[in-house]
Amino acid sequence: MAAAKKDYYEVLGVNRDASEEEIKKAFKKLAMKFHPDRNPDNPKAEESFKEAKEAYEILSDDQKRAAYDQYGHAGVDPSMGGGGFGGFNSGNFSDAFGDIFGDIFGGARNQRSNVYRGADLRYNLEISLEDAAKGTETKIRIPVQTSCETCHGSGARPGTSPVTCTTCNGHGQVRMQQGFFSVQQTCPKCHGTGKMVKEPCPTCHGGGRVKQNKTLNVKIPAGVDEGDRIRLSGEGEAGVNGGPTGDLYVVVHLKEHPIFQREGANLHCEMPISFSTAALGGEIEVPTLDGAAKMKIPAETQTGSVFRLRGKGIKPLRSSEHGDLMVHVVVETPVRLTEKQKDLLREFESSTQADAGKHSPKNKSWVDKARDFFS
Repeated sequence: MAAAKKDYYEVLGVNRDASEEEIKKAFKKLAMKFHPDRNPDNPKAEESFKEAKEAYEILSDDQKRAAYDQYGHAGVDPSMGGGGFGGFNSGNFSDAFGDIFGDIFGGARNQRSNVYRGADLRYNLEISLEDAAKGTETKIRIPVQTSCETCHGSGARPGTSPVTCTTCNGHGQVRMQQGFFSVQQTCPKCHGTGKMVKEPCPTCHGGGRVKQNKTLNVKIPAGVDEGDRIRLSGEGEAGVNGGPTGDLYVVVHLKEHPIFQREGANLHCEMPISFSTAALGGEIEVPTLDGAAKMKIPAETQTGSVFRLRGKGIKPLRSSEHGDLMVHVVVETPVRLTEKQKDLLREFESSTQADAGKHSPKNKSWVDKARDFFS
């Protein structure tokens, strides 16, 4: 024997003289609490949700409510005879359930105003390392959707106005029933605008926006690095139905430099030095972003040694201190030698080999390690 149904007013927790708004509010609260998607591991929650849904279907409809008040469950249940009403009030229930569905899933809906913000745009800008270090100003040209000046963004021919969409009644959204779920979708007729243009504007052909090429001045602050973004507020695409314009993001990319490589605030460069300078020491000129700088090379410098020139790097965008220039020295082997030069080098080689451990300690150490390995 089936269990007796609960009183619908008790299910919703309202008085018998509750207003339509109070009934709707009570159902919304219960639906939020017991919705199956919020309680996937609680079968009792689904039963409570269905119970609240059934109660709301009856009490939100004036005729069904009157029949229920007079005859009880028999007045609204076709299987029990009497004056029952089949189905449910799709208008009231869909409106309430649509609101709840949006609340459950965090749906920020705007179908009443149908105003949409314009899209943000991205522009990739290549600049030199020098411009990144010191800052610069440049012009860029971008294609962008702007509000049509002929129809002022309405999409309708001047002298006419858009009319309310007959499919969604101006909501921009339509609901499709799937089981006891009411699924909300963008209206296929007006594409979410809630309006229909019977006489399109000859300039934008009803779209309300036209594509134009726009030239903008962009100020590049000193210290920008690869991937930094510069935001130009309101320079993106025009909004729909008078919505706000999007933004333009200029993304900085650094061109490859023939001498320097950047690493944050520091710069790196490779500096060739002669064999004699490496052996005897000396002073060389090193390029920097501010011009040439003098740097001392100590005697017996080995290839790959790194020397730091403080303050010769870049001052980053969000820092008050300059980085450094890291100079990587490479001992250059002389080429195209004359016979006399070759003889001198042979003589030099012979003199150093007489005491290799003293003049070439790294080489001797490596030879000793290799000997130990193979033995």
